[in-house]
Amino acid sequence: MPLSEVNLPYFKSSLVRYEQGDILRDVTLIQWADLDKERVLSVVERTLQYCVIISQECDLEHDYNTRAKDDGATKDKYLQTLLISPAYQAETFRQGDHLQQLGMKMERINSEAWGRIKQNNLARYHYLESHQDFQIPELVVDFKHYVTVPREVIYREQFNTCYVATIEIMYRDHLSSRFAHYLSRIGLPNLTSP
Repeated sequence: MPLSEVNLPYFKSSLVRYEQGDILRDVTLIQWADLDKERVLSVVERTLQYCVIISQECDLEHDYNTRAKDDGATKDKYLQTLLISPAYQAETFRQGDHLQQLGMKMERINSEAWGRIKQNNLARYHYLESHQDFQIPELVVDFKHYVTVPREVIYREQFNTCYVATIEIMYRDHLSSRFAHYLSRIGLPNLTSP
C-alpha cells in the first residue's frame, strides 16, 4: 500500500480470508429458527445493509492458516463462529429508523448527542466515515447489537460478494478496543441507605 494511503480510514483488497474490520454489505442471515409444538419450523431472516467483522484478527488468521494446512494436527485454532456487528446508515440511525425491519422505532438522536457520536465520544457507539470510492455511507455501530455467524456459512461463496472494504489497521484497533471496553463494563447494583 502506498504511504500516501496509510491515513485513509479504509482500504480494499481482494478477499482471501476475512479480517477484523471487514465491512460487508447486504448480508442475509437467519436470525432465528424455531420448531413449534407441531414440529413446524419457522425461520426469521434478517438482512444487514452493512456490518463489520469484530472477531479478533489473530483468531481469524490462525483459523484460516490452520485450516489451509490441514495436516491432521489438533483443531484448537479453529473458529466455530465469527462475531459481526450491524453498521447502520448514519441518517437512518439518527432518525431512529434503523431497526424498522424488526418492527422497532428507536430514539431520535439530538444534535448534541450526534456530535458526540461522530467524534466517538459516546462509549456505546462507533462512527465510521463515508468513503465514496467504496460506496460506503456514514455508518454507526451500536455495540449493544452483535451476532455470531457460523464460520462455514460466512465462507460460502455468496458471502464473498458481500465484501466491500476493510477498515485500516489503526482505525480497526480503535473500533476493537472500544467494543471490548464497552462489553467489559460492570453493572453495579443500586445502593440504597438503610
